[in-house]
Amino acid sequence: MQFGSRRKKLNTDIQTELYGHPLQFYGQPPLENISLTEFETFAVERLKLLKTIENLGVSYVKQSEQYSQKLQSEIKNLNFPYRPEADDRKIQTGPTEYEKRRKDHISHFILRLAYCQTEDLRRWFIQQEVDLFRYRFNHLHPTQKLEFLHKNSLQYDTVSAEEKVILKDKLVNSSYAVSGITVEGQDFYKVPFQDALDLVRTRKVYLKAGYVYIPHQDIVTIVLNDFRTRLSKALALTARSLPAVHSDERLQPLLNHLSHAYVGQDYSIQKNVGKISLEQIDSLSGKSFPLCMRQLHQSLRENHHLRHGGRMQYGLFLKGIGLSLEQAMQFWRSEFVKGKVDADKFDKAYAYSIRHMFGKEGKRTDYTPYSCIKVILSNAPSQGDHHGCPFRHSDPELLKQKLQVYKVSPSGISQILELVKGMHYQLACQKYFELTHNIEDSNFSLSHPNQYFVESQRILSGGKDIKREMDTPKRSQENSAAKGSNTTHEAAANPSQDLADMTDEQIDSFFQDA
Repeated sequence: MQFGSRRKKLNTDIQTELYGHPLQFYGQPPLENISLTEFETFAVERLKLLKTIENLGVSYVKQSEQYSQKLQSEIKNLNFPYRPEADDRKIQTGPTEYEKRRKDHISHFILRLAYCQTEDLRRWFIQQEVDLFRYRFNHLHPTQKLEFLHKNSLQYDTVSAEEKVILKDKLVNSSYAVSGITVEGQDFYKVPFQDALDLVRTRKVYLKAGYVYIPHQDIVTIVLNDFRTRLSKALALTARSLPAVHSDERLQPLLNHLSHAYVGQDYSIQKNVGKISLEQIDSLSGKSFPLCMRQLHQSLRENHHLRHGGRMQYGLFLKGIGLSLEQAMQFWRSEFVKGKVDADKFDKAYAYSIRHMFGKEGKRTDYTPYSCIKVILSNAPSQGDHHGCPFRHSDPELLKQKLQVYKVSPSGISQILELVKGMHYQLACQKYFELTHNIEDSNFSLSHPNQYFVESQRILSGGKDIKREMDTPKRSQENSAAKGSNTTHEAAANPSQDLADMTDEQIDSFFQDA
């Protein structure tokens, strides 16, 4: 008992030291025990925050006012640490600052386990964590910044007053927002140039004999490089420990799914069954289907057949927008019999898989429409296939031709291809949404094909202002015809289950409910 008490007191002392400052390098892993429920919640909420950071980083200039406002709102909504001195002046109604810092600490290490498995995952995780760290460091009070530097032994050589006088003109000319007066009143640090490549690249510092002279206001760049290096090494070490972690059957399925988890609205439970008629599908495909579903529909109409990957991706999407089992059976049968499949062969070879998709056969699993992440990362199309994400799996030149056929403007195509080049496939699809719906800002983060459909119907039915300049008279007619057919979808939360007993499909569903 005495040993247990000492260990508990030691853990408490370490936590008090770790959480004494609003920011940390995450050098010390958490030592406490937490419930599986808390483990799941912390992981999903930090993942939501990092995905928001990714989207904002492409949609806005980093550190701009809009970027900061939107990120600040998300950090507050998810109860992560932000400006504690501001919160202290208000009546505390939510989690305490200590609880927020604890959540920040634990959730970071959980995602380390999930995102250390491949080079691509590590690169993505490091970039988002660095952007989050930059934002939080820049919003620290000056005294907190100094405290952080001292606490983490980041002691840089300060340029002497005599040397500042000698280099005064060069420091003023080479440093942003530095004048002759401010040179004398602030510290400059002499740092090896390889530790400040971002500042050297943008010509924001004076470079001499292999050293850069950095004003105190730009020291964040050095801190970020240190943080990036530490995190990169830590992820490599974590990857070596994965076999031991995966031996825990409670954690393995959760960690395997976190790296490509969908954390948005649940589209598995139909709220609009029967509201979409088969006669509407052709019209809707041109107005409200994302590009992946639009190309599947077009291929089905032209070839009267889709391979299994295409049938699953498109069939579950149609199920999600409101097609009933009876409608789906009629839709697929009528199309297949136009090709090389007669009605008898369809009933024997294809009807079962459609009923299975709706949870009426096999394990009776009510399958979930595929999220963008699942479409992008799983089951890449081969020759003759039409499923997958066009922005991820199509040749850029073929994608360009397809966008031209769909009347996307040349400037819009250039923007989309630039996002594709940067591997921002969901943002490319969101830009396609904005261009085809003639709006400036979609004001949502696209993460699901069915979300695309719901948002499109909301706009076309008058739920959002459309820009005055319409592309063609045809678009105006489409907007008018679409009014009154608004489709809504509410998230449905399923009871959480023990992860060890879940199937892959159930785990996917869990993340959608989160």
